[in-house]
Amino acid sequence: MILRSIIIVLLVLGVLSPASQSLRFEMQSGQTKCISEDVRGNSMTVGKYHVVNPNEGHPLPDSHKLSVRVTSSYGNSFHSAENVETGQFAFTAAESGDYMACFWSPDHSPQITMTVDFDWRTGVHTKDWSNVAKKGQIDSMELELKNLYDTVSSIHEEMFYLREREEEMQELNKATTSKMFWLSFLSLFLCISVAGLQFWHLKTFFEKKKLI
Repeated sequence: MILRSIIIVLLVLGVLSPASQSLRFEMQSGQTKCISEDVRGNSMTVGKYHVVNPNEGHPLPDSHKLSVRVTSSYGNSFHSAENVETGQFAFTAAESGDYMACFWSPDHSPQITMTVDFDWRTGVHTKDWSNVAKKGQIDSMELELKNLYDTVSSIHEEMFYLREREEEMQELNKATTSKMFWLSFLSLFLCISVAGLQFWHLKTFFEKKKLI
């Protein structure tokens, strides 16, 4: 119960924490950089990325282009782009697990370093409530209530997801315990059998030598 309470508290803090995985990273030409995100099945996920212009006020150099591919833990591809400066993706996760966004750029001589901005949102955090307020012309209180309702719904779904994962782990533990029991029983049986054969062999040997 204590562990479950801790998990629920961490879950609430996780949902109420900053709504996106927004980061800026550097990568050199000819290299690959991958970023993973744990996404629950049937949840919405969106992302956008762009190469930062090293010289503001000037066009982005032709060398500052990258390729992007987003895949699930099962190897299914959900987004692919080649030699682009910016892009975005959005999809509903078909299965739960770690989703990987990999960025790479072609080789250049001399080698160059580019900076990439990447914003990845999942679940309730994919909804832009400020745009909803503008489109629906609702006041701030209704906006907060809608945001709170969606957050609670997300927590509720996450709790069911964690419960399913817990049941899967329990089934795995039961299966592992059962296998370990039969393996131990088999090992004990083999040890007793070997000991019996050794005893029989020594008894036969001593009888032939007429020592017993």
